[in-house]
Amino acid sequence: MSRELKEAMRQSIQTLLAGGRHSHREIARIMGVNRKTVDRHARLPPENGPIPPAGSGARNGPVPPTGFSGRSSRCAPFHDFIVERAEERGLSATRIHQDLVSEFGFAGSYDSVKRYVRKLSVGGALPFRRMEFPPGEEAQVDFGQGAPVVSDGKKRRPHVLCVTLSHSRKSYQEVVWRQTTENFIRALENAFRHFGGVPERLVTDNLKAAVRKADWFDPELNPKIRDFAEHYGTVVLPAKPYTPEHKGKVESLVKYVQDNALKGRVFNSLAEQNAHLRSWNASVADKRIHGTTKRQVSKAFEAERPRLGKLPPDLFPCFEEGIRKVHRDGYVEVAGSFYSAPSEYCRREVWVRWDGRVVRVFDSKLRQIAIHAKVERGRFATDGSHIPPEKISALEKGPAWILSRVGSRIGPSAEAWTRALFKNRKQYGLRPALGLFSLLKGRSASAVDEACGKALGAEAFRLSDVRAMLKSDASQPEFEFMEEHPLIRNVGEYGRFAPWKGLEAPPQHPAQGACAAP
Repeated sequence: MSRELKEAMRQSIQTLLAGGRHSHREIARIMGVNRKTVDRHARLPPENGPIPPAGSGARNGPVPPTGFSGRSSRCAPFHDFIVERAEERGLSATRIHQDLVSEFGFAGSYDSVKRYVRKLSVGGALPFRRMEFPPGEEAQVDFGQGAPVVSDGKKRRPHVLCVTLSHSRKSYQEVVWRQTTENFIRALENAFRHFGGVPERLVTDNLKAAVRKADWFDPELNPKIRDFAEHYGTVVLPAKPYTPEHKGKVESLVKYVQDNALKGRVFNSLAEQNAHLRSWNASVADKRIHGTTKRQVSKAFEAERPRLGKLPPDLFPCFEEGIRKVHRDGYVEVAGSFYSAPSEYCRREVWVRWDGRVVRVFDSKLRQIAIHAKVERGRFATDGSHIPPEKISALEKGPAWILSRVGSRIGPSAEAWTRALFKNRKQYGLRPALGLFSLLKGRSASAVDEACGKALGAEAFRLSDVRAMLKSDASQPEFEFMEEHPLIRNVGEYGRFAPWKGLEAPPQHPAQGACAAP
């Protein structure tokens, strides 16, 4: 068995050598042997001559796919099975090997299946289409891992953002600690200033700093990124998820930066690493002859620079934003402070944007629904229009509203008493004024108004005084006296019986005669 394996290995190596398409190093990698072994076999004369080509009748069994050479693989009898699993179902070489073993008792190794599947894909896959763009049309953006930074004895690796113009391959690099939206925007802004203009579109990865929801057809961008693009007159088009070849130019740039500019280096700060990248970019990256365009990057950029869009006069405003939920009390929390939102958004999510001066609240469609001046931590900012009318108390409505209600519901005397009450007792008079409405239970408005008039005349400005006057009026009712009654004598008749010594005579009734004094 050992002799067969050695012979098969030797024959495969000689066949690959005879083909002339692979170097000794590549053959050693394919066959999994040392390069010196390939060199030794290359010096040996072939024993059986070259392998007959497929279809000449010298082989039996299935024909291996284009690109195979040497003896038939152990996978060749299962060619149709492997093709169906690999190309139609998209299964991996690992899964195909497992199925071969379980279903057919396959004795070959996993590596043999992997090589067979790899050559299948080489022979049948369509080539990638290389896309080139006119000057100023596109820039590609991606993050990679930067060089280590040692601070306080600890080593950390930052992220390096790479931006490259697709036409000239002019690039910009900047390292940051975190891939936040703010860091992403500031680095892009620095790249535009470095280029001296703005490309028509930016092709980015689906990083969370830029894309809220990845979708090839209709991605949901971070609102701040969308506003940033509008500010600079460009558009952000995320690449298809899990398809790095859609931004292959910047993918290659990231590897170039890591291998050429940063590999083997350690820095003491982010600023030091960024300074090194600027120097390397000017002295190395811009001076190189690009392998694809065959032009010097700096020369190609000179032709592209006039085609870039103009920079706006101002930088993009610095602000923070995020999703917040409106609490049951109608407020959203931002940086430890609280800001009111319209009552219909209670317990719903809103989008909040804030800076050092202003807090803005937006609905799910990014329509502004509230704006507040920023307040200190722990304070509340309230817009009165956000409070439902039924939730506003009479005390909040103030003295003017109370006066108008007293005058319309009770009467003018009550309104005058209430005005005098506010003048004498200030804020302490608000609740007694509201207490007047409680007196209307079981009483008429005119009775309460009259009691208020009496209290005003007595300069009594407590609600208990008005209550007391209402009670006294109820305990001493007034009756209207009658002028005449059959049981009551006329007052003139009493003169005949009562002496009037030393007094003037009582007035006489016209029907009576004069009475002589006794």
